[in-house]
Amino acid sequence: MPLEIKIKKLNPDAVLPSYAHPGDVGLDMKSLEDVVLAPAEKGLFMCGWALEFPIGYGAFVMDKGSVGTSGIKTLGGVFDAGYRGEYNVCLINLSKEPFEIKKGQKIAQLVILPVAIGQIKIVEELSQTSRGEGKFGSTGKY
Repeated sequence: MPLEIKIKKLNPDAVLPSYAHPGDVGLDMKSLEDVVLAPAEKGLFMCGWALEFPIGYGAFVMDKGSVGTSGIKTLGGVFDAGYRGEYNVCLINLSKEPFEIKKGQKIAQLVILPVAIGQIKIVEELSQTSRGEGKFGSTGKY
């Protein structure tokens, strides 16, 4: 049985998220406005809608491949099941050229995934592993 996702339109100009093809995992998120992002510039794009989905799931903002090939990167974002506010996308232009975003353009994808909700337990020691406290480069360069 498919996961029920309830949606509320908050802005009359909003284009609601949708799956482009049957079986797709990312809901396309679209811009509400025309914007030009200069090189190294960040922009926050409001989507004009809010969602409701069950506890035990999270909504993750991910790159849209066709936008990412132009040097545009999402700056992440996790929406919890209890959040009822307007969804948004934060983008940064990592290219050396201005990037034009048109109203209604697909700018990111929203992937809703099951998540483990942990119970925090404070301890004096953690178990040993082969990695231990190894950080960046702990497995070597090659």
